Amino acid sequence: MTDNQRIVLIGAGSLQFGMGTVGNILRSEVLKGSSIILHDINEEALNLTFRVCKDAIEKKSINYNIEKTLNREEALKDADFIINSIEIPPRFELLNLDYRIPHDFGNTQISGENGGPGGFFHSLRIIPPILDICADVQKICPSALFINFSNPMNRICLAIKRKFPDLKFVGLCHEYHHFMILIEKITNIPIEKLDIKAGGLNHFGVILEIKAKETGKDLYPIIRKNGPEFLYNLNTYDGFKFVAFFLETYGYLPYTTDSHYGEFVHWAWREADIPAVRRFWSFYEELLKGDYEKLKRKIEKGKGANLVKPDEERAIPIIEGILTDANYIEPSVNIPNKRVFTNLPQDITVECPAIINKDGLTGLKLGEYPIAIATLLKEQIALQDLVLEAIFKKSKDLALQALLADPVVDDYWQAKNILNTLLELEKEYIQIELE
Repeated sequence: MTDNQRIVLIGAGSLQFGMGTVGNILRSEVLKGSSIILHDINEEALNLTFRVCKDAIEKKSINYNIEKTLNREEALKDADFIINSIEIPPRFELLNLDYRIPHDFGNTQISGENGGPGGFFHSLRIIPPILDICADVQKICPSALFINFSNPMNRICLAIKRKFPDLKFVGLCHEYHHFMILIEKITNIPIEKLDIKAGGLNHFGVILEIKAKETGKDLYPIIRKNGPEFLYNLNTYDGFKFVAFFLETYGYLPYTTDSHYGEFVHWAWREADIPAVRRFWSFYEELLKGDYEKLKRKIEKGKGANLVKPDEERAIPIIEGILTDANYIEPSVNIPNKRVFTNLPQDITVECPAIINKDGLTGLKLGEYPIAIATLLKEQIALQDLVLEAIFKKSKDLALQALLADPVVDDYWQAKNILNTLLELEKEYIQIELE
């Protein structure tokens, strides 16, 4: 047991994030005696999360201290770990603008959350406030580990690396873990019996190697044989047709959905399951909004404590692994490259497996990335540089150049019209010149 850790949740007013993360902390034997600090700028939402989590601690009679504050500097004082999951409200209204406006000008972006014109505007909104948080972390608690869940993950992580090179950070995404359910079905082998190495960029990575743990047998032939048909015929709320097509074309399996992997590939629109992608976003929006109201009613009736349950997110297991010097392999994290992939630039962040111990997170050395797919990644890597320059310099000219460099953008006038329209519609959320 490790006493007196201070774990700060930024964006804790989100009930799903707040209750799930606190649920993971309360399950931990390692962290007993620690303090949980909830921070948000939405007072009503923060009070709701605090109330339900405090009730859970009291009901379970366990040794945790919980605090809440609207003041970020107060929250960060003496912090050991900071878990960030902010989004700029109104989240779905803005994401819908990011998707709809480019399509009004003939653009065929698939999703627009992390890539394409929509992903660019998402980056413009969210990266500056996260860098403001990191500036406070560096000033107030420079030895703390900053754990990010917000998207666009890869651009956020790279922005942190560029602006605060000494800050300890990791980006976490559940995409890999969700996809493992499908891997079990494709191979008919339980995941605990598989040795998998995967990576690339966040939402733009592939399974590089898959073997049987006991025998070392290469199982990729099974993936290449069974995967396409399974994925083409998969009937879920999200689509995998482009993922299947990519596996057939390149011989490597992306561990995500059409709505993510297809965001970064200019020819994905024809192959992706577009109705499923839109169905997912509608489902996700209604789910979160409906869940919030449902959870709020239960909390107001005094039934909230039972809602604080562990989820599948990996922040708390990683914190435990660092504190106990566990020396285990976490299969998917976003960290600086540092020779993880030798044929990708070394000054970027990548998604990869990492060893977790008292020294933090150390990426496994995976060698050369498959050259054909590395070419696609390098296109996005170069684009990231332009996106960050536009944000750092608050430059409309650089913003236009970043859009023109995006493979999902078709021509100059499309880029210019998208830029001018979304800058006007989202001007109160974006720190960039309008002239």
